Amino acid sequence: MFLLKNHLIYFIINKDNYFFILEVVGIMYKQFEERAEKIISQMTLKEKVGQLNQITITSFKNDFDSLKSFIREGNVGSIILASSATAGNDPQGHVNMEFYNELQKIAVEESRMKIPMIYGRDVIHGHRTVYPLPLASAAAFNDSLVEKCYHNIAEEAVSDGIRWTFSPMLDLCHDPRWGRMVEGPGEDPYVGARVAEACVKGFQGDDLTAKDSIVACAKHYLGYGASEGGRDYFRTEISDTTLYNTIVPAFRAAVKAGVGTVMSSFNDINGTPVTGSKKYLSDILRDKLKFEGFVVSDWAAVEQLARQGYAEDRADCTKKALEAGLDLDMCDKCYIENLEKLVLDGKVSESTVDLAVKRILCVKLAMGLFDRPYGEKVDYDRAEHLADAKALAAESMVLLKNNGVLPLKKDANIGLVGPFVTERRSLLGTWTLDGSADETPNFLEAMKSKLRGGKLFCRDLSGIFDNSSTINYKSDVVVLALGESYLTTGEAYSVSDISLSKDQLELVDKMHSMGKKTVGVIFSARPMALEGVADKLDAIVYAWHSGSETANAAADILFGDTVPSGKTAVTFPRKTGHIPLYYNITASGRPVDGYYGVNPQNNYVDSVATPMYPFGYGLSYTSFEYSAPKCDTTEIEYNDLLNGKSFTVSVDVANVGDYDGKETVQLYIRDKVASIMRPIRELKGYEKVLIEKGTTKTVSFSVGAESLGFYNENGDYVIEKGEFEIFVGANCLTENKITVRVK
Repeated sequence: MFLLKNHLIYFIINKDNYFFILEVVGIMYKQFEERAEKIISQMTLKEKVGQLNQITITSFKNDFDSLKSFIREGNVGSIILASSATAGNDPQGHVNMEFYNELQKIAVEESRMKIPMIYGRDVIHGHRTVYPLPLASAAAFNDSLVEKCYHNIAEEAVSDGIRWTFSPMLDLCHDPRWGRMVEGPGEDPYVGARVAEACVKGFQGDDLTAKDSIVACAKHYLGYGASEGGRDYFRTEISDTTLYNTIVPAFRAAVKAGVGTVMSSFNDINGTPVTGSKKYLSDILRDKLKFEGFVVSDWAAVEQLARQGYAEDRADCTKKALEAGLDLDMCDKCYIENLEKLVLDGKVSESTVDLAVKRILCVKLAMGLFDRPYGEKVDYDRAEHLADAKALAAESMVLLKNNGVLPLKKDANIGLVGPFVTERRSLLGTWTLDGSADETPNFLEAMKSKLRGGKLFCRDLSGIFDNSSTINYKSDVVVLALGESYLTTGEAYSVSDISLSKDQLELVDKMHSMGKKTVGVIFSARPMALEGVADKLDAIVYAWHSGSETANAAADILFGDTVPSGKTAVTFPRKTGHIPLYYNITASGRPVDGYYGVNPQNNYVDSVATPMYPFGYGLSYTSFEYSAPKCDTTEIEYNDLLNGKSFTVSVDVANVGDYDGKETVQLYIRDKVASIMRPIRELKGYEKVLIEKGTTKTVSFSVGAESLGFYNENGDYVIEKGEFEIFVGANCLTENKITVRVK
């Protein structure tokens, strides 16, 4: 291994002196251990415990003198800038950097050890400027744009004194009933890994001491997205092979990108709460993934070990969590109230405490907090941030259907009806603490700005049943602004039915019955069940909750100023009863792989089991044609593969339509025979390319050892000889393939 620009590179050299890179690990934290150990050697046990304690200011009930004394005594390592566990949907106070600096001054000038505190806030997908929800951003399939937008978020957050964000959320999920699915990257581990890398690099950059950098937090580690029935905080059952191949990859990517912190999840896996599990927090996270930063609990997750029946009392919760590898206790005061006594009574080793403190201090040192402890403003261009927000929103939106009605003409007479005509707040989505609905254009305003000679006839939902007939008769086309409120998604906001509301279903029926061309624009955070809806609409634009520029981006697409390019990062089931439904399934022993159209009637006799819209799906205003994939070789020797040789797979993509457009070219593999059943399709590469009308681009992928293997039940990466099918196309259902062999 060797060090290059603060990145650690591991490689293998075999007997023939060939080598290939195994992994590149980002920002290193262990390089600060010597300095951290020197600080620890001067600390009292009480001061050490204080570093492991995160508080919320509101817990002091405006008794600021007590708060300041608490900090002065060395009892606080971190402050979370939130007033509740469900801050994503609860009203939160505004950030106040001047006050935070006042408290920080007490820590660095008046406490005995003068150790700075780290301020964290749920800056999930935006600060003042709000970007698309993570599930929507994943649909853009544009890593560089996501990274740029998350750097913008860091600039704004730092300017309000925030140096740590509890993002990215990397919970892979197969159940859109779960309210928190919208905070993650969807159903695919490869997409999750690439999103994780983009977000971490965007937040942290290459240098955590930079003024425009904040520390990221990969959450929720581990398996939270598999909560049974889509119920928040529920149990999970996850096999080790599923864990390593499906759940872990996004976290592995975040660690390789140098993420500074990881948040433990509430859930148990197979009966063991993650917050108290040495297997998950130490054996896998530290030993296998090589994570160097510190682990913070989710809100009050330590004391929950008792309610989960895993610990006797708060002291036992403290012991089990700390010894499992959980370093910072968020808000429940278990550590601060119990840990000192546990050490003095000989029930917990002080060396275990020292290790947790060292991890926290190393991150603080890497951030440069000891040299620059106070928040300070960063110059940034808000207009540029809004432009980037609009660009990401536009690339995230998915054209699901178009029977020739889109794009709209700017001189057309358009009826605009539905609950999202004048809605602002829900466009921002859940977990928007600092974005302003008042600064957010609504859909009506955006549509009006596009017309050049046409007229807009508008009613919001409150008046549709009295006036929509008039609107319809006067209009050339009707646009239905549909969707779901931000209050039906997020933490503790799950639903049992992912259909549109009854009123909206009636609205769709009524508009359809009147015979006019009808466009549905759906402002939703999760995939919704559209059976019985899609067939009554001539076009569907899935606009998501896409942040500050949602309305403007959607209007651009409707009128053709932007050619849609989003692709679904999650499967859209026809109805709620088909959940879970995801593309990377293993093959059945019987011919019933309904997702891929194999006898779907044998999945359910009362409904069609194929997806409404499969993973990776999205239309454009132009048309793309794919050539058959080509490969530079169809066979590679096993040892050559291990030494870095790879298959180069290429495909020609022609734009045969009337618009310049972006296409996300997707590569999937299938390991035809393996010692562990492998999925029918696994995404292993994608590239989003702009192709001008009438032109062709060749897109190439390297398929090597990192793409052709899998993790066994012990978490070891295994590559086996045999045949692999490589698919290249526009979505997961493509049959455009070539077969290669590892000999």
